[in-house]
Amino acid sequence: MPEFVNAADGVPLAFERLGEGPAIVLVHGFGSSRLQNWKSTGWYGGLTEAGFSIVAMDCRGHGDSGKPHQPECYGHDRMAEDVISVMDGCGLSSALICGYSMGGFIALRLLAAHPERVIKLALAGVGETYLKDRITSPEARAALADALLTADKDSITDPRGKMFRAFADQPGKDRFALAACMRAMSPRLPPETLSRLQRPVLVVDGAQDDTAGAPEPLAAALADGHAVTIPGRDHMSAVGDKNTRQAVIAFFG
Repeated sequence: MPEFVNAADGVPLAFERLGEGPAIVLVHGFGSSRLQNWKSTGWYGGLTEAGFSIVAMDCRGHGDSGKPHQPECYGHDRMAEDVISVMDGCGLSSALICGYSMGGFIALRLLAAHPERVIKLALAGVGETYLKDRITSPEARAALADALLTADKDSITDPRGKMFRAFADQPGKDRFALAACMRAMSPRLPPETLSRLQRPVLVVDGAQDDTAGAPEPLAAALADGHAVTIPGRDHMSAVGDKNTRQAVIAFFG
């Protein structure tokens, strides 16, 4: 069963803790959850067996956390503060942070706002397209939110919209909360901010991940960035590849 803390605005945040050793805070991707993103793909066992403890949280709008339907309840700055709330609830003054896709966007905001809370940061499912604002632009996120809410899902023609809708239609997910989260997605951090982030950052992506793009350009934009490419994997499959996990373990080790 998960534990809970309340965010600054009162939204309940679910998380669970496992293992012994240096703490890794896991922040999942859009439409996923701590269980789907991390437990079912082998990260819980892999990280704890490697000698780490983990704090796996459900972002607001996801999993067992609260699911407000208003866009003003979301945004990556607010969701980065949720990570701080969970860390505070666990007594962690600092930790290793690992974020996948949306979780990586949130983790970058966390690093920019609270560098003292981050020892190292691993970003997976985030890459070159972050620099181009292809997903975080208001137009792109509005189109994806519309795809999540349309009554006729067969009318969705954009492949990315189809992917997000299929994911959001899985049992136990709240499309209205997810659409609100999508509409409130924050803009990317500008290059001058990325270049000033002083913590070591790993960027790891699948070679066939057209959503994230290649890891090297984003790693190069960071003050201390490192890139790893996982052969034969795309945005949905890279998270479950043991090579992604091993790259993160080696980086954090």
